[in-house]
Amino acid sequence: MTDTLRFGIVGTGLIARVIAQGLVDAKNCALVGVASRSISRSQEFGQQFGDVKGFDSWQDLIAWSGVDAIYIATPTALKEEIAVVAAQQKKHVLVDKPFATLESLQKITVVCRENKVLFMDATHFVHHPRIATIKQTMEESIGKVQAIRSAFYFPVSDRSNIRFNPELEPKGALGDLGWYNMRATVEFLAPNINLSQISAKVKRDIETGAIVRVCGMLAFDDDSTSTWDAGYTSGAITMDLALIGTKGIITLDDFVLDWVNSFAFKNPNLKAGFYLKNGMDTRGDVKFIEVKSEQSSQVKMVENFADVVFNGVTNSTINYYQVSEKTQALLDAIYGCI
Repeated sequence: MTDTLRFGIVGTGLIARVIAQGLVDAKNCALVGVASRSISRSQEFGQQFGDVKGFDSWQDLIAWSGVDAIYIATPTALKEEIAVVAAQQKKHVLVDKPFATLESLQKITVVCRENKVLFMDATHFVHHPRIATIKQTMEESIGKVQAIRSAFYFPVSDRSNIRFNPELEPKGALGDLGWYNMRATVEFLAPNINLSQISAKVKRDIETGAIVRVCGMLAFDDDSTSTWDAGYTSGAITMDLALIGTKGIITLDDFVLDWVNSFAFKNPNLKAGFYLKNGMDTRGDVKFIEVKSEQSSQVKMVENFADVVFNGVTNSTINYYQVSEKTQALLDAIYGCI
């Protein structure tokens, strides 16, 4: 294997295009193949990103000796089969969230462990350098985090969108958007504590039955809590996060897609970072801590993925499996009570 990780993509939707561009922009990755049910669609997709080979089946893409890793951007119901086959054929797998169930996800991670290939879920925001800075600031400036408040709304109303198809996306907005609320909970609050209480409320689309809004509260055995809200039903995008500590509070209003340099937003005149509030700070006293990043989160994600592969997939990489499984476990627990 060279110092460039050769990626194939299964899927040609919006998020597949986002990652395709990320692979083109990354310093240690290359997009070499794409699979779709239509050869013309895969070829058309590939032509937009350079010399990319088109396939009309994901099986043929995975079997190709010219690819090292597979990014899976398919409906949730299809991910397990593709990921398992890829891992069995010694391909590293990067999989778009969410997963059908924790059991389904664990079938993927078990096969990846057995075949010594890397598994990672494609959650962009955790690869932004400000996440590491936030964790350092948590230790230094806000004390123990006792509560998290998060809201992620992304307006979607087109019922022909796959998000409104419960057969392909059974968890709807809970899986699609609520994943980020739960991932923030795992990252900042609950990596090693147990869930003790769940309260949730769901709204379904009256025509399709798809989950379009969900909110609730999680309580953990150390008395910490996570209150969260996610859905397609707001009139504006909302990405708010508050980490409430015993000595201070950290807040963000763009925790999923930063306003400065993400696939959805390009605002070079803004600054990426977060707010820190202590004591009786007023609006004028709150500190903004800037965290610069030359790359978008999706570029950093695929570069990090390649770095792990080149450094060797070992037990130290199991954390990627664990955070995915813990995030999915929270989603499953919520889904089970609604």
